[in-house]
Amino acid sequence: MSDETTDARPQQVRIADDLRNQIRRSELVPGDKLPTLHVLAERYDVSVMVARRSMDLLRQEGLLISKKGSGTYVREPKWTRRYGLQRYSRSVWGGPDPQGVLQAEGSDQGQKVEQESEIIQTIAPDFVVERLPDVSDGDLVHVRKRVTKLDGTINQSVDSYFSTATAARAPGILEGEGPGGHICDIDRISTVQEIQEEISARMPTGPEAGRLRIPQGTPVFEVIRTYHTEDGPLDVAHFLIRADMAVFDYRFPVPD
Repeated sequence: MSDETTDARPQQVRIADDLRNQIRRSELVPGDKLPTLHVLAERYDVSVMVARRSMDLLRQEGLLISKKGSGTYVREPKWTRRYGLQRYSRSVWGGPDPQGVLQAEGSDQGQKVEQESEIIQTIAPDFVVERLPDVSDGDLVHVRKRVTKLDGTINQSVDSYFSTATAARAPGILEGEGPGGHICDIDRISTVQEIQEEISARMPTGPEAGRLRIPQGTPVFEVIRTYHTEDGPLDVAHFLIRADMAVFDYRFPVPD
């Protein structure tokens, strides 16, 4: 009697697994157009509804993207490698030819970096109150709101929060980023000594996905960055970074 096995996975999961493996084996590569739902249904001997559910699973994983009136395609990854400690080198943003951190990093990797920026005032969120000693519950703070693009695609949003007292010390910080970017603006107020980053991952909310124009099923890295200066913490930045467009590459000496 021959051995028999039963695959208990739902049909849409089995189809999604098969297509995912084809992508991993490069049998389907970025830019390839997938068969229509009717073709997939016939190929796997399932209903069109089951075929649609399998495609939905892969879209939610960020492996596929649908183009209205054209079809469904394997997504093209656009990663930028974010080099941990060295990306904040003073020679990058404070040297003779100062550049913003992402501008320098993207350019080194052959990517065009663009940015849209505005300054507003708002009530300080809790995470800002917790990290800036000169900000209390209910205080107004300044926020530099930015969206950056790599090769024309939005890769992240950045909201940098600083107190009205910090802005009063350097009114130029409200005029927009000069050479060296926002970190250089803070350093002009008080020398930046340490940068702290708290990184987590999650799915974006509806408004966040809209701001990033992010494809369905794409997670984000949420980063809270605090600039610690000679005068203490002066700025807290809240990042939402498309997880399919960033690789965090950290290499550093082992502490004693």
